[in-house]
Order: sequence, then structure tokens, then C-alpha cells
Amino acid sequence: MNHGGNIYRFSRRLGCLPKQILDFSANINPIQAVDLSCLQHVQLGPYADPDYGLLKQAINQRYPYPLAVDIELFNGASSAIFALLRNLQPKDLVLYTPLYGEYAHIAGELGCKVQHINRLNQLLADIPERSTVIFVNPSTPDGQLYDLQELLATWQAAACTIIIDESFLDFCEADSVAQHIRHYDKLYVIKSLSKFYGCAGIRIGFILAATAAIKALQRFEPAWKLSSLDMAYMQQALANTGFIEQTRQQTSHLRGLLYQALQGSGLFDKIYPGQANFLLARLADGGNGYQLQTHLESSRILIRVCDNFDGLDNSHVRFAVKDEQAIARLASSLKNIKK
Repeated sequence: MNHGGNIYRFSRRLGCLPKQILDFSANINPIQAVDLSCLQHVQLGPYADPDYGLLKQAINQRYPYPLAVDIELFNGASSAIFALLRNLQPKDLVLYTPLYGEYAHIAGELGCKVQHINRLNQLLADIPERSTVIFVNPSTPDGQLYDLQELLATWQAAACTIIIDESFLDFCEADSVAQHIRHYDKLYVIKSLSKFYGCAGIRIGFILAATAAIKALQRFEPAWKLSSLDMAYMQQALANTGFIEQTRQQTSHLRGLLYQALQGSGLFDKIYPGQANFLLARLADGGNGYQLQTHLESSRILIRVCDNFDGLDNSHVRFAVKDEQAIARLASSLKNIKK
């Protein structure tokens, strides 16, 4: 599957080191909550706690969830997605697109009957009774934040199993739908921790669901899915509560600079008003994102062409929020492209 962040293949093609690439394709926070030095005293000898007790406590303090709701940890949000759908084995799957390719991929592997609803055009479309619906909020690759109250009511009335992916919600001033699990036990919330905390190499994601649903999911899960280093790092990161507001303010500021860089280039006829740590833009006059990528190679800039998102084509490109210096370099490179 095509993902952002493959700086290794890109750097090999350009004949440079990965660290010399400006990677606008991977929407990872450019700052980190803690330094790697926090891992110096981690004990590697004993087996880690297979119940992940300390990490679960840290997650519950950062993301409080109510009684009768439990958590299962995974080696990244992608692993959580695959494990959940394998466990649920849905017959009818409704995907609100555009969204990650992982969902469509595993649906194909499971032989699901898939219905796509383009949320950009028909958000309140009819859905099959007792289907499984998947919605990413804020969405990707456009970053729109949705108020899900009406949709949740519609899905519940149709007795649907509901999966909400909140991997980018931390970048927004918005509440999780996890509190609704108390009133509807067929609701699952998926979260990634690597994106907000700027640590793509620390592979931790989790699912929140009703306690009985989590127990059913755990039956198929191995022990020790997470390393001691992963857990120790994330416990320290979650404890840095000041990082939350710092990141939100910084992301808002840098996203504004990125918007100005894209708008000032004159290359795009639409820049979507995203509220996460990335922006989606559409090239004007039927422009091709792969041609834009070729133009940016001399500046060693990597972007994300979004033609493998259902409902989008190669005129759509996504740019992750980076630091001011990186955005300035992007702006200069875009202005040098002949229209």
C-alpha cells in the first residue's frame, strides 16, 4: 500500500541520506514530548508486564474512559485496525471516504461487502441495517473535524457496529466519542499515539470499547506485543501534559504558515480547511501531483499524492505541518515552479 513517509526509497533515488529529505508526506508532529534519554535506565532483562499496567494507567489519566469501558493495546494503530476487523468479521462494511487504505485492504482480505460513502458529497447517505461503519475524525487526508452527534444517532438507530478512528483528534480542541460507549456497546474508538507525540518509531495504538467487547478481542491477541522501550517512552510522553497545549498552539500557527505557502504559490485552486496537522490541496487546471513531486525533487522535498484515497485523484496532494524553516523552504520551492 502507498503510504507517506517512505523517505528511504526516496533518498535512494535521489542519492542522498534520509536525514537530508524534507518529508512533508508523513503527518507526524515535528516535535517530541520527551527525549530518548528517558530510556537510558530501562531494564531489558525481565519480561515486561503482559497486562501493560503502568502504561494503561498513564493512558487512562491522559484519555479518561468510563466504567464498563476497557482498553486493548497494539503495536500501532494499523495493527489495531487489522485485529479489530478480523475479530468482528463484518459482512457489510460502510467506509466513509476518503480514508486510510488499510480499511479497504483488510475488507478485501475478509471478503466484506463494502459500501463507500463520500463524506465530502453525501455525509448523511443511507446505510444498511446492522452494518459496520468506519469513520475517521478528524478525517484524512483533508483534516476536517466533524460533530458526530447526528451520525452516531443514525448509526445506532440502524443497530450498526461503529468504529471511530481518532488518530488525529489530539491536534484539535474536541472531545472523544469514547464516553458514548457507556450507552452503546457496539462502539469502538481507535487511537494512534505516534502521530501526536512525534514518535513514528514508537509503535503504540489502542482500542477503547465495552469491557465485554475488549475481552472478546483479547482472546486472539498474543502477550508482549509491546517492548519495554516502547512502553517506557510512551509513559514519559503521556506524563508531559504541558506538551498538549503547546502542540495545539504550535500546530495551529504552523498550519497557518503552510496554508499561506500553498496559497501564495498560485498552483492550487482549492486548499481544504483542515484542523489536524496537515493540509490537502488540489492542483489547478488538472495538475498532476506526481509531476509536482518531480519538480520538488531538486529541493529534496517529499509530498503525498492522494490518488489512492477513494474519491480523490492525482491532482490532490497532502502536506504535513512542519517547522517554520521547512515551510519556508517549501514555499520557495513552490514559487520556483513555472505555472
